[in-house]
Amino acid sequence: MSDRLMAIVEALETNQLTGEGAFRFGAPDRLMLVSGGPVSHLAKWSLIAAPATKRVVVRQPLRQQLPAAEPHRPLEGDLRLVNNEVILQAEVEEWKHGSWYHSVTLRAKNLGDLFVKLQAETSEKPFVQPPSVGIPDGPFWSGALAYDLVQWTQPLRLQHPPDEGAILAVLWRIDGGVAVDHRTEAIQVFGNNLDWCTAVDNMREWDGHPISVPPPEPHREAVTHTDETHEDNVESVRQGIVNGHVYQVNIGKHWQGEIDHPYAVYQRLLRSNPAPFSAFTHAHDLGFALASSSPESLLMFDGTTLQTSPIKGTCPQGNNMEEASRFREQMISDEKERAEHRMLVDLMRNDLTAVARAGSVKVERFDVESYANVQHLVSHITAMAKPETSGADALQAVFPGGSITGCPRTVVCAVIDQLEEMPRSFWTGSIGYIDVHTGQSAWNILIRTLEAHAVGGRWHATVGAGGGITIASQPKNEVEEAAWKGAALRIAAGWMKEEHTALPTGALGIHPLQPPQAQQMKQRCGQIHSLSEAIELHVTGAVMFVDNLDSFSFNVADAIAQTGRDVVFLEGKSPNSERWLGPVELHDLLDKLEPSHLLLGPGPGRPEDAPLTMALAHHALAGQLKMPVLGVCLGHQALALADGRHVNPSPFGPIHGVPVDIEHDGTGVFSSQVSHLKLTRYNSLVAVENGEHSLIVNAVESGSGLIMGLRHPTLNVHGVQFHPESIGSRDGQQLIAEFLSSQADG
Repeated sequence: MSDRLMAIVEALETNQLTGEGAFRFGAPDRLMLVSGGPVSHLAKWSLIAAPATKRVVVRQPLRQQLPAAEPHRPLEGDLRLVNNEVILQAEVEEWKHGSWYHSVTLRAKNLGDLFVKLQAETSEKPFVQPPSVGIPDGPFWSGALAYDLVQWTQPLRLQHPPDEGAILAVLWRIDGGVAVDHRTEAIQVFGNNLDWCTAVDNMREWDGHPISVPPPEPHREAVTHTDETHEDNVESVRQGIVNGHVYQVNIGKHWQGEIDHPYAVYQRLLRSNPAPFSAFTHAHDLGFALASSSPESLLMFDGTTLQTSPIKGTCPQGNNMEEASRFREQMISDEKERAEHRMLVDLMRNDLTAVARAGSVKVERFDVESYANVQHLVSHITAMAKPETSGADALQAVFPGGSITGCPRTVVCAVIDQLEEMPRSFWTGSIGYIDVHTGQSAWNILIRTLEAHAVGGRWHATVGAGGGITIASQPKNEVEEAAWKGAALRIAAGWMKEEHTALPTGALGIHPLQPPQAQQMKQRCGQIHSLSEAIELHVTGAVMFVDNLDSFSFNVADAIAQTGRDVVFLEGKSPNSERWLGPVELHDLLDKLEPSHLLLGPGPGRPEDAPLTMALAHHALAGQLKMPVLGVCLGHQALALADGRHVNPSPFGPIHGVPVDIEHDGTGVFSSQVSHLKLTRYNSLVAVENGEHSLIVNAVESGSGLIMGLRHPTLNVHGVQFHPESIGSRDGQQLIAEFLSSQADG
């Protein structure tokens, strides 16, 4: 597969149909989207773009427009949220007279809005010569998005932002190209320029001989973080987990050095490290290129169905099939790997739920995917998009990917900035494509990626690698894992000799596992409304859910909606939530919306960090709320704290993403439940007994005896420490339904 693609690229350039000799057709810039690996549901087709005549470039704004955040330490609970109203400015350029010329400036409110603005720059007419392999049938946009666009997808400002003018995105309008259907190996030429299409059709067919790929020139490398600093960062994250501020954080570092040419590096990767979401981009005049052999899909959207395929859980390949199989089995049965993966699945379910029909999110597949040097646990999560949802909305909701940030999303993005102390640039961003009219799109996650810049006629590059840190992470193991994740790139760049790594190489393959049991979607699910929507639409009688900036909040709301009830989403930890802290304003809001039930949601940090939730907890225990109240995790701790209990770090350590056995007395929300429940914990802090209290303990964790459930003896007020909405909570949906079946007091 790789040789054939390289041969097509070589033939196109030789015949002056791409590259600098193709100036009469368009720019010398290059873009390739390559599905390497075995033909499967992942690797269907590859694309070599025709010379582009229009592109868009996004750069970091001036500091006076988007200043750096003041120094703060989110890993210690000091999180600075902003209402980000800074415009995302994009320069559209046209290829004319052998150069790129400025055409128009687009001003977008966020990443998703940028693609809406690009509709005006994109014809809706189908290609004169159309493709038939799943590529959009008319002009579309393709290119690269830097991780640092997080400044427009999360309510944060970075302490270590990119330099002014740094490239944040380069996208080309694709008006034609060559597609290879990997199921049939047929070559399809498509586009609007029939002269170019005809010339490509008349090219000499590849003779089957291997393409000559030069070996890398040896160069020295430097690294941004020493092993000691990396280990310190791992320990800092683990302490942040103990203190309840984060659940898991993905941190990394960068290797840097000189290379011969980024396309030569990419050619080596095509052979040594094929991957289903591989890509190459080169903006010739900008001296900028990316060579990616990514195995991970961030988002696919066909206009109806959304899919994300998060990777979390890694083990080496083996020296033979038996050893590779043994490594796989060890990874599958490892509690740390499975908990980390379960956490990520819950996070990405949450992100899709924000733009999906209630009740439609499910885990379609669960596989081990084997690549040249590593094997991964991968879940494929699908959902049906809301009728008004576009591919741009979906990208805004999931970018940057949870597998390379962590949980809870907003907090960990701030923590990454704090610990790594430098912009990530394009590492952990995305390359992909989008039809801005239909929304059809696909984006990868830029792991296993080299970013290169030409300086003074020489190419300098950087390779990032890292891993997700949980409470079970061992610092030295994390340092070692990052090194072998980056090894294939460093070898291809010439910074590291293959014989200097003991990393074995194995066969590509997909090994299916049993996905979690999917619940049947109800005929009629409720709707999830923002507060502003609920007020505008005069929604009353819905369940009010208080969001405490958790990465599972939409999962809770979706579980409620699956009972047929509408949900009103109230922000509990944002600059907007302060207006409801006054008792008059809060009770006026409750009187206006008349919620049937109130659910105090989970979130990072201590309950004191969520003042609106604490205020509602006090009102609930004082009998001042008319509706039944349930606190989940942080919400449960807020009720306990308002009742006079202490909330302390668990004496047995944090647990995140692990289903545990729960014993209960059959009262409160545990009425009609089986005697032993299996429910997933995501918590570092627990409520503890310290005297007489109003709330009664009605559930504990088997073995440890930790408080898992509380209820009020006379008021309809309940708290649960676990997460009933988690993919790992076998009995969670019934418990939520039990709470919602309760009626208001009096």
